[in-house]
Amino acid sequence: MKVSICITVFNEEKSIKKLLESLLNQSKKADEIVIVDGGSKDRTAEIIRHLQKKNQKIKLLIERCTRARGRNLSVDLAKNEIIAITDADCTARKDWLENVTEPFTNSKVDVVAGFYHMIAENSFQKAESVFLGVLPSRFDMNFLPSTRSMAFRKKIWEEIGGFPERDNNSAEDTDFNYRAIKLGAKYEAVKDAQVEWRIPSSYSVFVKKIYSYAKWDADYGIWWHPAKGLSSHNIKAVLIFVRYLLGGILLFYGFYNPLILLVPLILLTLYIFWSFRKVYVEYRDWKAGLWGIVLQFTSDFSVMFGFLKGLALN
Repeated sequence: MKVSICITVFNEEKSIKKLLESLLNQSKKADEIVIVDGGSKDRTAEIIRHLQKKNQKIKLLIERCTRARGRNLSVDLAKNEIIAITDADCTARKDWLENVTEPFTNSKVDVVAGFYHMIAENSFQKAESVFLGVLPSRFDMNFLPSTRSMAFRKKIWEEIGGFPERDNNSAEDTDFNYRAIKLGAKYEAVKDAQVEWRIPSSYSVFVKKIYSYAKWDADYGIWWHPAKGLSSHNIKAVLIFVRYLLGGILLFYGFYNPLILLVPLILLTLYIFWSFRKVYVEYRDWKAGLWGIVLQFTSDFSVMFGFLKGLALN
């Protein structure tokens, strides 16, 4: 089984060497590693070229483009039918490629959902991981892949029409999965096909990511995802609005009736406790739990503003 690894990069000089070294040291060797640089202004291309001299399997194309366009270019340039995808801010575990491509021995499998381990070095990042990704305890066979760790047959990519090429799009994998499932593609989830993902270390980047995810989910208008049902992202976003609307109504009437005022106060207390607990039970770190409270409210409002922006774009 011949495999092409496809990557798109932009200003990744801090991480690209580590990623490529991890890909070159896989237990199963890729037949080629196709990289599209979207016009980096740092030393990314220089580092890739240096590694190219040591391994001719690395192919590099430099073309100013969006992330999704870069993904499509890399897949289009790939010579093989099996395509493995990861992101430049990840590092592949030694058996990642072997595990993420093994299901293709079954000719009926079209897409493989690999997994990722979020590297959390402090209490803030531990709390952040609960909001930005899927924790191992939440992984199941219905898990849908992100471009951090996935593989697919090139023919399904062609049938779908590739990744959606929208400016600053941060949800191209969501749209890819939605269209693949609508086409009847067969998925298989492999928890052991893992990469390590360095999650953001700053509060501002967290806000931007949550906002961006919600904006593009709303813009794509996927209200009912066949694999997620009532957990579809846009339904969850609407429920956040409902949550705060009901709280506001109860608070308003509470000014006229002190007994009613107790209801939103009790609900707020329970919400704060729940926000703390859902992080604390994962890490047993009370500082992370406190960050969980802050990030819960941050996430709620970032989702609401992003969702409204996405609706306006749509």
